[in-house]
Amino acid sequence: MPRTRPAPLPRELPDVGTVRRRARAGAGLAAGLLMLPFAAAGLAEAATALGLLTCPLAFLLFGVLCEERPPARHSATRMTARTLTGVRSVDLNHITSIRLLTTFSYGSTYRTVVVRDGHGVRLGVTSAAGRRALNKALERQTGDRTPQRPRVSRAARACLGTGRPGHLAVHTVLVFLAQVGAICAYLVAVIEVGGIG
Repeated sequence: MPRTRPAPLPRELPDVGTVRRRARAGAGLAAGLLMLPFAAAGLAEAATALGLLTCPLAFLLFGVLCEERPPARHSATRMTARTLTGVRSVDLNHITSIRLLTTFSYGSTYRTVVVRDGHGVRLGVTSAAGRRALNKALERQTGDRTPQRPRVSRAARACLGTGRPGHLAVHTVLVFLAQVGAICAYLVAVIEVGGIG
């Protein structure tokens, strides 16, 4: 079966308000999926079944809403990529925060470096080219005498190769425990609402 090429990125980028509105709509959809079983609490067994179905979907959706998809453009000043909620473009000269989003699936660990710029636009960087561009932008921005330096988490520094690897291990263990705890608490709440427990 021949591979199809993804559509090229548009020349005109959407404005920041449109990007943020789409991101909020996607997050609202994921939150709605999590709350759906509690809205159907009158139908006991249906609420439990609905909760068992929507919980994995919502957790999956939260993780991939801002993740970059091919094609992506990485320049010295801007990183542009297609996401589930549309095209996003991050200004690499005005980075405000960088953090690491870690998810687990089928025995694998997936790491996404989430970058937020001064306009509030977030982009999840997964490609090696994106991480290289991000490292160069961080070197430039921390080398400047700007009063506001970007906040970079220890785990994100370790994932980008500029921090200590021990921070990445601690982050992975803590995120795994937090995700397992959150999923268990959610399932217990859904089962209680469903009247099974």
